[in-house]
Amino acid sequence: MRSLPVLLFLLAQPFWEAKPPEKWSEAEIDAMRHSSPWVQTVGPAPNLLVWLATAEPVEEAEAEARLRTRHTEKEPDPDYAAYVTGNRESSFVLAIAYPTLKDLGRAEEDRRMEQECQMIVGRRTYSIIGHFPPTPSDPVLRLVFPRVVKPADKTITFRLYLAGLNFPERELEFRVKDLLYHGKLAM
Repeated sequence: MRSLPVLLFLLAQPFWEAKPPEKWSEAEIDAMRHSSPWVQTVGPAPNLLVWLATAEPVEEAEAEARLRTRHTEKEPDPDYAAYVTGNRESSFVLAIAYPTLKDLGRAEEDRRMEQECQMIVGRRTYSIIGHFPPTPSDPVLRLVFPRVVKPADKTITFRLYLAGLNFPERELEFRVKDLLYHGKLAM
C-alpha cells in the first residue's frame, strides 16, 4: 500500500524526470527535441523551431540521438562547442532552425539583428552578447544571451529580428517554472 503513492508520483512525472536519457525511447528523444518545455514553434509562416540549446535535457537528448544513430547526427560546430564549454556559467544559447539562408550575411541585417534581438526577464532587457550564424551545413542561428535568469523569475520573453524572413520580427515566451530539470533551472 505504501508503494502506491510513490508509483502514482512516478507516473505523473514527465519522462525526463522519471528516467535517465539512456532509457528514453526514440519518441521521447524526439519529443525532447521538438515539443518539450525547452522548445517552441513560433510563427507566422514560416513557423520556426526555437529551443534553449544549452539546456541540459536538450543537450542530453541530442547526445543520445547522435549515439544511437552511430554518429550520423551532426556533431556541433567545434567553435560553438568550445564557446559553450568555456562560457556555460555566464551565458546560454537560444537556437533557431533557419528555413532559408538567402538574404543572410548582409552587414546591415546583421547589425539590426544584434540591436533588436533581446531577452526580457521581469523589467530588465538584455541584448545578445554574440551569435553563431547559420551555414549551409548547419542551418541554425544560435543567439548567445547572458545567464541572468533565476528560478524565482516568472517568464523569459525573447524579441527576435531574424534576417532573410518575410516576417523577421518574432516573439516568444518561456515560463521559468517549466524549465526545471531535476529541480534546477535548465537553460
